[in-house]
Amino acid sequence: MATAAKSDLLVRFGSAVVLLAIAGTALWFGGLAFGLLLLIGGALVIVEWFGLVRAMTVGLGTRAALTALGPLIVLGATAGLWFIRDNLGVTAALWVFAMVWATDIGAYFAGRAFGGARLAPKISPSKTWSGLIGGMIAALIVGATLGDRGEIVGVPLWIGLVMGLMAQLGDLAQSWMKRRAGVKDSGKMIPGHGGVFDRVDGLLPVAVILGGLAVAGQIAVQAGG
Repeated sequence: MATAAKSDLLVRFGSAVVLLAIAGTALWFGGLAFGLLLLIGGALVIVEWFGLVRAMTVGLGTRAALTALGPLIVLGATAGLWFIRDNLGVTAALWVFAMVWATDIGAYFAGRAFGGARLAPKISPSKTWSGLIGGMIAALIVGATLGDRGEIVGVPLWIGLVMGLMAQLGDLAQSWMKRRAGVKDSGKMIPGHGGVFDRVDGLLPVAVILGGLAVAGQIAVQAGG
């Protein structure tokens, strides 16, 4: 058992290193490299989304709504990330990713350290209110540390709290989809980690919102000029 657990951990670690290297390189170079990453990643998420929807035990109306909603969310997220990286630079794009990563890490360690009442036991039994708060605080700290309010369309530093909340709501929404579909992961694309959707569920709503803020800020600047 110990050997199997160690092997699984090594697979997860190796996959994480490869993913980080690919994403980090594309983010750094931007342009075509980042665009291709978003295009391929977005397409894979949509495929996995449709797979979950087909397997879900929901009514026809809910299935139709989810089928239409998936591509809209993914398109909005990829367009938002592209706009931020292309117009505001690598620091702004890293700021977006870092808040989501901080949320995951903060929620994990706060949940393990403090435990307490379950957040949504019927959807994701492992998530706690302490984890939710810990994730939001971690996102606030990272957002305040890395964020340059002049560069990130003038949003207040406490936006990290909101983004920490939205990232965890995205995670919960995907957990609900998987529970209704009767599966543990959205796919098997990433060894030890499941599908691509599993890795970006929290990023999707954050990218949509911050991308929208970035576009609105750019329009406001141009109108004022």
